[in-house]
Amino acid sequence: MEEVRGTTVVGVRRNGVTALAADGQVTIGQAIMKDTARKILRLHNDKVIVGFAGAVADAQTLAERFEAKLEEYHGNLPRAAVELARDWRTDRYLRRLESMLLAGDAKSLLLISGSGEVIQPDGDVAAIGSGAGYALAAARVLMKYTDLDAAGIADEALRVAASICIFTNDKISVETVS
Repeated sequence: MEEVRGTTVVGVRRNGVTALAADGQVTIGQAIMKDTARKILRLHNDKVIVGFAGAVADAQTLAERFEAKLEEYHGNLPRAAVELARDWRTDRYLRRLESMLLAGDAKSLLLISGSGEVIQPDGDVAAIGSGAGYALAAARVLMKYTDLDAAGIADEALRVAASICIFTNDKISVETVS
């Protein structure tokens, strides 16, 4: 079975707006199988946005669990993220899932992993996936040296990643919450 690769998601918070941008490429082995995949979901009455990197079926399963946690904790993103990460790390079925999530609402931007990590990034910028390092570096520079809004920074940072990372393309989708 060839490895399915490719996803870059970057999140930016600026001036009360959280934006996530994701590319559309899905790569299996050395072939691009799809270039317009949607990798950002809107949850909890469109008040939370979630981007995922990793196995798609795993990410969908985690998104469903995350939506349930958001409902259980009345939309409290940090609390729902901690509870999801706890379950993900300790549940026999969930701990086999291979994905990472980047989640944001009007107040928070969080990286959530299966190892139990819930990280609120310094500087209101985070990225996951194959081109994460490139997108993160670009977003940090754009935050410091431009007046672009959150969506503009996320989009431009992903375009930089797409120009460098072979597993990231420029078919970019951007979602915001404020």
